[in-house]
Amino acid sequence: MSKAFTKEDDGTENVHLDDLPQSPHPNLVTPSGLAALNGRLGARQSDLAKLREKAEEIDRKLAIAVAQRDIRFLEARISRAILVDPKSHSPGIVAFGAEIEVITEDDSHQSFRIVGEDEADPTHGLIAPYSPLGVALMGAQIGDTVEWQKPTGIVDLEIVAIRYE
Repeated sequence: MSKAFTKEDDGTENVHLDDLPQSPHPNLVTPSGLAALNGRLGARQSDLAKLREKAEEIDRKLAIAVAQRDIRFLEARISRAILVDPKSHSPGIVAFGAEIEVITEDDSHQSFRIVGEDEADPTHGLIAPYSPLGVALMGAQIGDTVEWQKPTGIVDLEIVAIRYE
């Protein structure tokens, strides 16, 4: 029987995964955020090169497809990046890149920094400008009280300091 009529895997077909979705928001990045994106891209490119050298691994095709998809995603994020120098903003007004210190209703102090979506990590106080907290803080000034809409209800935060580093 001709090979054309069999479904044998000869190892030559590629796996293609659909692209990961991109955010609809402008891709604002801090200098450290852009460096991190470039670092992630370099690491995935290195991973891909190593995968291509390991012909004997069973899951190689899928791993290569995942790495290629991740590389396409990161290249798109970098090509859409809008580098914002936090030091270029007017002091005293919350904008992208600001570190904001607030006092909560129970008089506890918390700090947040508004960073790009790829750099955001709420557990470390790094928030995206499009998050509910980021939206509440953007444009606020020292002494303002903003309302943060959380799933558990509204929390009032008083802005006590704004820094740009």
